[in-house]
Amino acid sequence: MNASLASDRRIRSLRPPKPPVDVWKAHGTIVEEERRPGGLVERAATVFLAGSECPFTCVFCDLWRYTIDGATPVGALPRQIAEAIRGFGEPVPDRIKLYNASNFFDRRAVPPADVPKIAQLCAPFSGVTVESHASTVGPDTLIFAGSLRGRLEVAIGLETVHPRAMAHLNKKLDLSRFDRAADLLAENGIDLRVFVLFGAPYVPAAEQVEWTVRAVEHAANSGAALVAIIPVRGGNGELERLQALGEFTPPTRRGLEAAVAACAHIEGPVVSADPWDLERLPE
Repeated sequence: MNASLASDRRIRSLRPPKPPVDVWKAHGTIVEEERRPGGLVERAATVFLAGSECPFTCVFCDLWRYTIDGATPVGALPRQIAEAIRGFGEPVPDRIKLYNASNFFDRRAVPPADVPKIAQLCAPFSGVTVESHASTVGPDTLIFAGSLRGRLEVAIGLETVHPRAMAHLNKKLDLSRFDRAADLLAENGIDLRVFVLFGAPYVPAAEQVEWTVRAVEHAANSGAALVAIIPVRGGNGELERLQALGEFTPPTRRGLEAAVAACAHIEGPVVSADPWDLERLPE
């Protein structure tokens, strides 16, 4: 058994039971105001879709809770999106974000037969955001972008640029792969949103702010329009194992605030903290 497969199995074995998921119903929606580069403020609607689990088994992931074990059934995602859109009311938000806790361009997660229907459902929106691992950004991304009336944005998890952490997160990602994905998006008029971790495992606690800033700087140099700094959330079993080994220190709210403040000098993207489960962080 290779090391990557062994890591996958260990991480999955430590997880608590997966909650039941109805693949025909979205987990929920949020409509909020979001600042874009240049001072523009959009009304953005996020739809949290139910579907297939991501094939990458990252040590920090908690999104597997919102997925099913098998492939996403054909027709499930369009039904979820259509129902969510009916609930938005008027006026229609400027942007729709389709977050499926996986990779939009993974054909197991988003059946190719559903993609044209999803593009049709997105017609009322001037911006469409989907999430993807850098390795699944490619020809299907360009086809989807060309089928939309609005402008596509792809959200990619860079997570960290700390060399040891990047090699041990089990994300199967290096900077060159991220950079190639960012270049492809830029060359084809597709916007880039980047996720960066605060409190990444294998980054010493005293260096968390420094390495978070370095990751945001890399995202900015890659042309990111927005960067969301996400505090690592425990509870998946693997993070608790790493904490016991001294390889993970749970982030704090003060640390997160310091990381965001330390990015004030970075020009280009809008940099913000992800408030999801913020109340779980110690002061």
